[in-house]
Order: sequence, then C-alpha cells, then structure tokens
Amino acid sequence: MFNRTNALIVVIAIAGALGGFLAGGWLRPLPPERIDAHALKTGDSVASIRRPDLAGQTRALDEWRGKLVLVNFWASWCGPCREEMPLLDKTQQRLAGKGLQIVGIASDSAAATRDYLDAVPVHYPILIDDPAKGEALSGTFGNDHDVLPYSVLIGADGRLLARRAGNFTEAKLEAWLAPYL
Repeated sequence: MFNRTNALIVVIAIAGALGGFLAGGWLRPLPPERIDAHALKTGDSVASIRRPDLAGQTRALDEWRGKLVLVNFWASWCGPCREEMPLLDKTQQRLAGKGLQIVGIASDSAAATRDYLDAVPVHYPILIDDPAKGEALSGTFGNDHDVLPYSVLIGADGRLLARRAGNFTEAKLEAWLAPYL
C-alpha cells in the first residue's frame, strides 16, 4: 500500500541519491585540462611568488624565507575560511616567536577582502589572488579539488613541506604544525 510515509521515504531516498551524485562530482579531482601541470609537490622549492597586498603593494613569499610559513588560501564568502581565521590569528600571535609566519592569500577581489577584514581584522599579512584577473595560485600549490580553505606549509629553506584542504580545528592545526616547529 502506498501512503504518505512511503512517499516521504521515496522522496528522501531520491534526494539522498541526488545529493550523493552532486557531492561525488564536487569531490572528484579537476579534469586534467584544469589541473596545473606545474603544481608543486612536497619537497619542491617554492619559486618567488608575488601578489599584491591590501594596499596594492606587490609582496613576495620570499620575504618570509627563514621562517616556517603557513600559507592559507581563503575567501570572504567562504564560511569555513571565516570560521578558522580567528584560530589562525591566535596561532600567529602565539607562535611567531618560534618562527611561524602565517600569510593569508585571499581568492577574492581586493574590495571584498578589505570589507571583510575591516569587520574581522587579523594580525598577519594578507595578499590578493583575484580570480577575476585569471589568477589561481592555490592550483600551483596542488589544490586540484579547487576547494577553500586550502593551506600549505613552506619550510625555512623555501621547500613545500605539507598541504591540507579544509579548515582547521585547534587540535588539527597543532598536530599539523608540531613536526616542523
């Protein structure tokens, strides 16, 4: 017998199958033509990468050579990114004396980034990688799923140490940094 309960079960099953199908497409790596063929691998030396800061001045990641650099790709519209920024800010302040430097790279327009940071300031440098200008620096660091937040760790010698997609909890961030501090 077909009643409302059975109809609800069928609707939920169809919605679940559709959700799984869509999530599967999102979690799949990008097609080969969209993957940066020159993406850095763990152990590779990070070339002099330059991006403008909030004031429009060009800055280079080399500027922090000699420190452990956590580069965090984020955007003002990204909920998980906004959620982890206070943790990154607190970690920067706490571990700066141990040689850690966090650098945020906004995958966003300079105006949207400035507006967000006016409301929620952080105490680490922010660079701009505006996708409207055709820039996609996170792909250079191996972000083949094109997700945010995306973080990489660069050693004091300028070599790529680790990569991580997704936002951090305090425990996960501590565990990720611990071997390198």
